[in-house]
Amino acid sequence: MEVSEVKKLWLTALRDLERFANNKYWLAAQIAMNLADIFIFALVFRGFIKRDIVPDYLQYMTPGAVALASFVAAFSIGREVGMEVRRELVDYLLVLPMKRTTLVFGRILSGMLRGLVYQVPFIVIAMILLSPPTIGKTPILIATSIILTTTMSSLAIAVSTISRDFNIQATFRALTHYLLFFFSNVFYTRKALELRFPQPLPDIINIMPISIAADIYRWCFNYYQSIDIWQKLLALAIWGAILTLIATTIYLRNLTKR
Repeated sequence: MEVSEVKKLWLTALRDLERFANNKYWLAAQIAMNLADIFIFALVFRGFIKRDIVPDYLQYMTPGAVALASFVAAFSIGREVGMEVRRELVDYLLVLPMKRTTLVFGRILSGMLRGLVYQVPFIVIAMILLSPPTIGKTPILIATSIILTTTMSSLAIAVSTISRDFNIQATFRALTHYLLFFFSNVFYTRKALELRFPQPLPDIINIMPISIAADIYRWCFNYYQSIDIWQKLLALAIWGAILTLIATTIYLRNLTKR
């Protein structure tokens, strides 16, 4: 990509990020709601889940909330892109002096930056409730956040541009949201999943991107002492590459489809 196109990509992403930051009351409400989720779920489930399965449910769930935070923020770009496609505002985007691929990757980059910004308070909470990541784990934490937010941003754009019909958009967005939100190990350990669900459902849940990222965060914040970190990171990177390719293809199709 040419230098001028890289600059345009950054300008596109920063424009979207500025619009995201301008909704400060929505942003504050979302952060407060998600922080409340951590403590409410922890207090409720603490009394139901046996201590031999999860010794401290609050510590178990907190790193998962870091993963969910990026998911919530990154999906906001999907809603905006979906609205543009639905209202045919893409006609204005197509006349901008930039390549269409630059526009697409600029929107994905915007979703990634939104997710990273939104994650900050949750990372601070995780550092307080568990322990700060070591110097050696910090690059893994940063890489995981970048890959996860890129993956969620790409998925959000792909789902929101799959159709110009609002009802279809809303249905697919809600279905994706609930599948990723509840079919993950954010709230339930692998052992709990295996006790309640038949195989291969627990295995499928544990290879979902949110679950993979949650496990990496638990390791980074020293909840897990040992995991196959490189295998987890590779699996998350594969998810990111696949979903980014799908999002690019679908978004480009909708930009030019008439």
